[in-house]
Amino acid sequence: MDGTADMNGTNGSDGPNGIEGFDGDGDDLTQFEGDDSLENDLLEEMLRQAAAILDPVPAQLQQTAVEAYTLYSLDTQLAELTFDSLVHAIPVRGAVDAPRMLTFRTDELTVDIEVTAHGLMGQVLPPQEARIEVLSGPQLTSPPTLTTDDMGRFTGELHVTGPFALRLRTDADVVMTEWLRA
Repeated sequence: MDGTADMNGTNGSDGPNGIEGFDGDGDDLTQFEGDDSLENDLLEEMLRQAAAILDPVPAQLQQTAVEAYTLYSLDTQLAELTFDSLVHAIPVRGAVDAPRMLTFRTDELTVDIEVTAHGLMGQVLPPQEARIEVLSGPQLTSPPTLTTDDMGRFTGELHVTGPFALRLRTDADVVMTEWLRA
């Protein structure tokens, strides 16, 4: 070049190593210093292997995780928890074993549930017939199922302990509630 500035703003001369635009002051190499991504990947893999040997994931838990992942299909809607009496209600003094009230919502459906020591009861709104599966952790058999009446009400003597969720099957939709701990 003849010494005039090119489009990159350089005067047309290459740096000391023949790399265009490299001025040799070392600032261009700082992006490569401290790049530990390969070392981090190796460390992460070593930790995964150690965890797999020292604290393996139980087979039933892994199966439950796979089944939970498959629930996120195109046909299943997730009902969002909008009310939980443990969080939103004002405690009543002297009340012992007060029922837990839960409300789940989708755009088209509301499910009100009362969890007591005697079981579950609730209502699907708008009122409609539905089959409700009570999911609770790893199960070797099919989950217990409740059915609603023509007013959308349901009840069952199911003692829910630990994490649980409900899967509702209506004529039009399949709705899954969030997982909660009883």
